[in-house]
Amino acid sequence: MAAFEVPKPTGGDVAAGISVGLILIPQALAYAVLAGVPPQRGLIVAVIATLAAAPLASSPFLQTGPVAITALLTFGALESISRPGSPEYVELTILLALLVGIIRIAIGALGEGGIAYLMSQPVLIGFAPAAGLVIVESQIDSALDVASPGGPVTAAAIEILRSPSDWSLEALAITIITIVVVNGARRLHPLLPGVLIAVVAGLLYSALTDYAGSVLGTFPITVFAPDLTLPWSKLPELVVPAAVIAIVGFADSAAVARLYATETRTPWNPDREFLAQGVANVASAIAGGFPAGGSFSRSAVNRLAGAKTIWSGAITGALVLAFTPVSNVLARLPVAVLAGIIIASVLGLLRPQPLLELRGFSRIQFLIAGFTFVMTLLLAPRIQWALIIGISLAIGWHLRREVLIDVDEEVRGLELHLRPRGVLYFASAHEIERHFTDRLATNPEVGRLVLHCGALGRVDISGALVLRQLAVDAVSAGIEVDVRELTAASRKILLRVLGNVPGVRIG
Repeated sequence: MAAFEVPKPTGGDVAAGISVGLILIPQALAYAVLAGVPPQRGLIVAVIATLAAAPLASSPFLQTGPVAITALLTFGALESISRPGSPEYVELTILLALLVGIIRIAIGALGEGGIAYLMSQPVLIGFAPAAGLVIVESQIDSALDVASPGGPVTAAAIEILRSPSDWSLEALAITIITIVVVNGARRLHPLLPGVLIAVVAGLLYSALTDYAGSVLGTFPITVFAPDLTLPWSKLPELVVPAAVIAIVGFADSAAVARLYATETRTPWNPDREFLAQGVANVASAIAGGFPAGGSFSRSAVNRLAGAKTIWSGAITGALVLAFTPVSNVLARLPVAVLAGIIIASVLGLLRPQPLLELRGFSRIQFLIAGFTFVMTLLLAPRIQWALIIGISLAIGWHLRREVLIDVDEEVRGLELHLRPRGVLYFASAHEIERHFTDRLATNPEVGRLVLHCGALGRVDISGALVLRQLAVDAVSAGIEVDVRELTAASRKILLRVLGNVPGVRIG
């Protein structure tokens, strides 16, 4: 298929688009609340982002729109800057979506979509369950129908749980039943719309019992015209969170697209997917929405329902658009139902097994994952900083491993044999130099240095120049230098850098 060729829709696309749309409508409202914006903004994202991503999407299965982790990252980025739900806060979510979109478009346009593969798995293994816990904690007030005391998410949840006399047992029961229905339906059959069933049941209960707890209420259905009157002065504070959302929020999209590309033996292009997700976020911002991403759960439903082409996403967006004028039929929906939907959507993240398995694979990577887990809980809702800390630790450990190049040494008569193993670059090359000078000091009779390069991987120019200087110093001290066993990865650069040094023999 050509890069942007539009295929014909199939019957499976129609069935899949409708199936996902029925799930997306209540999820969109719930994730908008999680992001700290009015519910109708979720419908905007569900329509605009989904429709905008569809023509450019690389994967026919990936469903774009509001997602829980991106909504939480949005809330975490903005709650300390502005009051959630306020006009300024809503404008900040628009600006954040615009930045996320621009960053993703830039990544895709520059052909750097491979960055989707570079996220440290230990960091994600530690982050995902902690983020799931934070999302659950953020819904405690709605699940129990009590006013949130404010402050850090974990502390607020603990404060609520310490006052059972304030709880609404009716709201708690609604939340639990919603969770059971959503997950139970999924277990019975992946295409059974548990979210829709829970919403209909919640509406019926509210109407028949004249439910007195918190309900969704009516909200204006407004078409938001493009408006550049945004809090641009806050732009510097949003760059880092936008980059985190743009890259980390793409991890789920990449995971589901790669999985289904493998299972269906079809190609997937991360550059094109970054472009599609970027355009979706820019479109969401123009329409007044918040950052969007690819949904693992909705994508799974999309594929199981028979999606074959990118038309399924467009049909989903069209269905939500058709529902929007009558969305106030949900006015009597208990807020506890939305809390249950959100909690049910992240229960799959609360699995300790990957973290425990990591302990058996690598102690240091387990510690990095565990530290990321703890920092995510402590810094909530500003979990983007926990991710940045975890990623920094992972990169730092990798660089340390790269610096610690292994060098085997052996003295045979008048010959000093050095066998370096690893990547030779500016930070690791000094190890060879150190081994040479240390052995030379204890074996001053050495007259030849033999460098065995067969176990060297990549060699950069800085590492090659360090070797050149070592060779020059050795020759100046009357020591012959013999470079052997050049690999394909090192031959070209070492021949170029060492080939014209007098007294150096390259074999």
